[in-house]
Amino acid sequence: MKIRITLFFTALLFISFSCKNDNSKEQIAEKPEIRQWRPEDTRSLNGLKVQRGLIKNTEGATSGYILFEPTSSTFTYLMDKEGNVVHEWKTELNSMISYLQPNGHLIRLERSTVTPTFAAGGMAGTIKEYDWDGNILWKFELANEKELLHHDIEILPNGNILAISYEAISQEKAIAAGRNPNNLTKSGLWADKIIEIKPTKPSGGEIVWEWHTWDHLVQDFDSTKENFGKVEENIRKIDINIPSSYDDPEIQTEEHIAQSKKMGGQPANLNVDNQHSELTHANAVSYNPSLDQIVISFKYFNEIYIIDHSTTTEEAKSSVGGNWGHGGDLLYRWGKPQNYRQGDESDHFLDMQHDVKFIPNGYPGDGDLLVFNNNIRNPNNNLPALGAAFSKLKSPDVAISIGDFGDYSAVYEFKPPTSEAGKYVIPEIGSIGPKKPSWDYIAPDKYSFYSPFVSGAQRLKNGNTLITTGVSGRMFEVTPEKDIVWEYWNPYNFHYKLPDGSPAQPLGPFFYALFRSTHLEADFPAFDGKDLKPISPQPEPFVFKMPPPPPAKDSIN
Repeated sequence: MKIRITLFFTALLFISFSCKNDNSKEQIAEKPEIRQWRPEDTRSLNGLKVQRGLIKNTEGATSGYILFEPTSSTFTYLMDKEGNVVHEWKTELNSMISYLQPNGHLIRLERSTVTPTFAAGGMAGTIKEYDWDGNILWKFELANEKELLHHDIEILPNGNILAISYEAISQEKAIAAGRNPNNLTKSGLWADKIIEIKPTKPSGGEIVWEWHTWDHLVQDFDSTKENFGKVEENIRKIDINIPSSYDDPEIQTEEHIAQSKKMGGQPANLNVDNQHSELTHANAVSYNPSLDQIVISFKYFNEIYIIDHSTTTEEAKSSVGGNWGHGGDLLYRWGKPQNYRQGDESDHFLDMQHDVKFIPNGYPGDGDLLVFNNNIRNPNNNLPALGAAFSKLKSPDVAISIGDFGDYSAVYEFKPPTSEAGKYVIPEIGSIGPKKPSWDYIAPDKYSFYSPFVSGAQRLKNGNTLITTGVSGRMFEVTPEKDIVWEYWNPYNFHYKLPDGSPAQPLGPFFYALFRSTHLEADFPAFDGKDLKPISPQPEPFVFKMPPPPPAKDSIN
């Protein structure tokens, strides 16, 4: 895994360098190239030459609107299914995700400019609430040397907000907890926690509940340290030494990091001491009000976890209490049984996944879980051959061809097995079910649907599913039978930079990337009395201009 990730991002850096992306006006053409849409265009990972905008809108498409944020901008757009922006929020900070409320208010998770400790994808630090006209109604910040909001939030029925936050763990504390010192850098670890914020308007909030990964660990590495026990006998706890994609502190040298920053692929404060500090990289949080449960996606562990929100904060630190009797220990986990020493590779379903959600009550599949599985590995992938191929790449459109990598993505719907009493079935021996998803979406040719990071999926009321292929900025709606009935490619890039000149969300050459998008029904209460006509002028698309080919060498007579 480590070699594969390194090869992938090394290739992206090479590609970005070959593009000479200096955000200059030379990259913007007056008009995009007009040509016929080609199905093979979907095989371009970054989609630099893909036709952008609305591609397909059939009678089978669900009526309504799409809410999304280009990762390189400070805008949030509301778009109709014809591809017209009908409303926009102009803000000061960059955002990866926002949630429109029934009263017309927009709650955004925004990138703070203050990140003294943390250096990773998905950094935020600020939550703001805006009214329909873009006026700020509330602001909450958590961005300091010890904590940082990141990736995702969830609005609870009572108006409180669940948020993911890092908490910095020193090297000494990590070793005392049983972490293998060989998998530690000087900065220690950044563990994830979930906090519930009760807003106090117009500014601030009270943290009324919290759950910490750090309170629910097990390890069999060192019997003299905390949390020692048999991993396979403590399935409701998390092994602090689960192999992570970024455990090896020698993957990136100081020179490599510096070069990566020049290409826009790394945060400005990344260094050799903190580049592998993330323990789990939580990237999604979702709430089930009927069960009072929370599901979290831990990307680096290739698993999703369900925890009990009915606990008190004190109970959430322990293994007792709450409606389900397990305190803050895991109620359920799925994705990679090897993490608790069960199963084999055939049971390994998730790899670098994003955007896990409970399907809402009343929707087809309600109560099931929906997740975007980013990186299904091709066992025939020839890494040495790929490395040799990368060294010869000249064109970014060819360079980031999905077929070159051989991996692919999927959207999975799955139903956690439960007893008659509604408790999740956790076997004493063997893998936690289900053995396979109940529904999935994989491209017919597999390899034309691939996003190695970001991305998401949302079940709609009629049973269709909205999918966001994040790295290319592609949004499309599929039926339960997996037919594409609507498709749109984000055309916007605004090159937003932080005050220090670094990108707010380092994505290298993925100029059109989206974290995810959200479908809103045409009768959503926020739209009552609103004139949702296309705004004028429409936002200006960004058109990438391919760099000229290198001059041909003189022929030898």
